[in-house]
Amino acid sequence: MKVEDDDTVGADMVIDPVAMARRDLAKALPRRFWTSVSLGAADSGFQVLLDGRPARTPARRPLVLPNEAVGKLVADEWTRIGEAIDPALMPCTKIVNSAIDGVAHDMAGVRADLVKYAGSDLLCYRAGHPERLVERQVISWDSVLDWVHGRFGARFMLAEGILFVTQPEKSTAAIANHVSGISDVFHLAALHVATTLTGSVLLALAVSENHLATSEAWALAHLDEDFQMEVWGHDDEALARRASRWHDMEAACQLMAASRNAD
Repeated sequence: MKVEDDDTVGADMVIDPVAMARRDLAKALPRRFWTSVSLGAADSGFQVLLDGRPARTPARRPLVLPNEAVGKLVADEWTRIGEAIDPALMPCTKIVNSAIDGVAHDMAGVRADLVKYAGSDLLCYRAGHPERLVERQVISWDSVLDWVHGRFGARFMLAEGILFVTQPEKSTAAIANHVSGISDVFHLAALHVATTLTGSVLLALAVSENHLATSEAWALAHLDEDFQMEVWGHDDEALARRASRWHDMEAACQLMAASRNAD
């Protein structure tokens, strides 16, 4: 249908607000300004190069990664980007930017936040009913808590519903002791992202330590939500939000694996 010069839209024109928002966002995004992406050796690792020139973080710091594996994850995102630079399509880059510009300057604060999650971890808060959900949580979550006890010597207390339970100081101290040994800023930043996305530092650590696959931890983090959808039907909006967050979770866990050798 032709739109008049005064931009008046006819009554019979169907407007897709989502499509319009995407078009407006695409117009606002900066445009790709490079042709080639490569990795170059740097004093402390590998630097992403755009047409041979060093790429930089939003704070204008050099985009230098700890090893070639991490560098490749980031460089591949810059290679795949289309005409518009969409941060949503560059989850690894977002995390390393945060590591360089933020986490590197407050590693103690980030470690403290991870320990805070251990004090109210998702896996410790259980449903009282229905019985099927209670059983599913026991089967799925208790095995992770058993692994945590064997790996870190930390035993966590369970609570029903939203009633807060204070965890043993020995247990949170064990988690604090472990995260204090993570010296690589990229690994620490990725661990924090995985923790915030799942609501569980214990699930994030299980992935970091190769006890769980990323997809397994993600499913465990959404056990309650999936159960509710089985009962009440799928929530398309919730599933769309989860799909968006999954890309960040996958990137965080890839970075943890790639940066592990840098610790």
